[in-house]
Amino acid sequence: MTEKIPATVITGFLGAGKTTMIRHILGNAGNRRLALIINEFGDVGVDGDILKACGNDACSEDDIIELANGCICCTVADDFIPTMSKLLARKDRPDHIIIETSGLALPQPLVRAFNWPEIKSQVTVDGVLTVVDAKALSEGRFADDEDALAAQRAADENLDHENPIEELFEDQLNAADMVILNKVDLLDENTALDTALDLKKKVRQATRMVTAQQGKVDLAVLLGLKGNAEDDMHNRLSHHEMEGEEQHDHDDFVTFIVELPAGMDKAALLKRIENTIAAHDILRLKGFADVAGTNSRLLVQAVGPRLNSYFDRPWAVGEARATRLVVIGEKHMDRAAIEASLKG
Repeated sequence: MTEKIPATVITGFLGAGKTTMIRHILGNAGNRRLALIINEFGDVGVDGDILKACGNDACSEDDIIELANGCICCTVADDFIPTMSKLLARKDRPDHIIIETSGLALPQPLVRAFNWPEIKSQVTVDGVLTVVDAKALSEGRFADDEDALAAQRAADENLDHENPIEELFEDQLNAADMVILNKVDLLDENTALDTALDLKKKVRQATRMVTAQQGKVDLAVLLGLKGNAEDDMHNRLSHHEMEGEEQHDHDDFVTFIVELPAGMDKAALLKRIENTIAAHDILRLKGFADVAGTNSRLLVQAVGPRLNSYFDRPWAVGEARATRLVVIGEKHMDRAAIEASLKG
C-alpha cells in the first residue's frame, strides 16, 4: 500500500491501433497483474469483447472495466473517479492499470483527475502513450476514417467539447510521454521516415517517439516510464491553454489576488467564478479554495471560459484554510468590478 500503482493512459484516434497494442501488452505482461479501463461508447462493447476473447491470465474478465457513458474526459467525476475508487478498494489490487481513452478524449482533464486525493495517494500516471496512424498521417489525415470519427462524436450525448480534430490531435501529442507512430509497415521506407520526422516537430522535446507495426512495442519501453504526469501538467498544456498564454504579451496584462471567505459552498463558488469570467476580460484564473463539507483543498483553474476544478490534496494539520484566487487579465479590465463579482 506504500508504493503507488502505476497507470498508463493510452490515447489516439479511432483506428490508430490502441486496442491492438493493448492486446500486445496483455500477451507480454509476464507476472504483472493488469487492470483495464476501456472508454467505450457508440458501438458499445466492441473493444471489450475483443480483449475478453484474449483469454490471457494477466487480465481476467473481472479486471476489464468498460466506461460506456461517453467521452472519459467529460465524465471524470461521474464515471472515472468512482470506477478507480472501486478498483483500488479490491483486495486483489492490480500491479498496473491500463486506461484506453476514446479517440475524442482530451487527455489533460483525465490526467488531472489523478490528483483527486484518494487516487493520488495510491496511483500515479506512469505514462501517457499517444498512438498515431502513420499511413493516415502520411496522407494528410489524422485518422484512417475521419467519417467514423465524426460518427463517434455524434453518438456521444455527453460530449461537452467541440474541439476540431486538429486541436484534439495537438492535445494528445502535448500530453504524451511517448508517441507511438503505428502502422509504419504500410509505408515505404522513405515515406515512413518523412512522416516520423514531420511528427517529431510537433511533439514536446521531452516526449519520446517510437515506430511500431501492429502496436508491437517492447513492454520495457512502454511501461515503467515513471512520468508522474499528474504532477507535470504545466508542461502538457492543451491547445486552448497555450492559446490563452500565447496571444498576449506579458506587458499587456496584470495579475492580482482575490481572497474569499473560507467554507463557501462549492457549487455556489464555481458558479460565481463562471459568471465573473463571462462578464469580464479575464484571461486566466487559478487558485485554491476551502469549501464546505470536505477536508480537502479545491484547486481551481480557468483559461478563458473553460473552468476546471478538483480536490488536489487534504488540508495539512495546522495549515490555514483559505480561499485565494489569482486573476490574470488585460490592463484595461475593471479590477474593482471583478473583485466585487467574486466576493458576491
